[in-house]
Amino acid sequence: MPFKLLPPVVAGLLLAGCAGMTSPPAHESAPPPPRVEARGECGAAQVQDRVGREYSEALGEAIRAESAAAAMRVIRPGEAVTLDYRPDRLNVRLDESDVIAEIGCG
Repeated sequence: MPFKLLPPVVAGLLLAGCAGMTSPPAHESAPPPPRVEARGECGAAQVQDRVGREYSEALGEAIRAESAAAAMRVIRPGEAVTLDYRPDRLNVRLDESDVIAEIGCG
């Protein structure tokens, strides 16, 4: 006889447990990314005349100084780089012959 009362009691406990549950509050959307002006903050426009030249440490220092970028990285073919975008960082991309192929922000 006591086993006949067990299913209704279990069902009642389950319903009582579920009654107190509420859905979590809705999440707010992330703020929009900061806007970057088209001119770029890394100074790439000032050093575009270096594209096509063979890269050297001295030329790299001159590019860095003239652009006034907060940071500079030289990227060679096949080299792993981070994908984070930093508008104040100057990227100098080289080809297989260490010739500057592209200069841009990022």
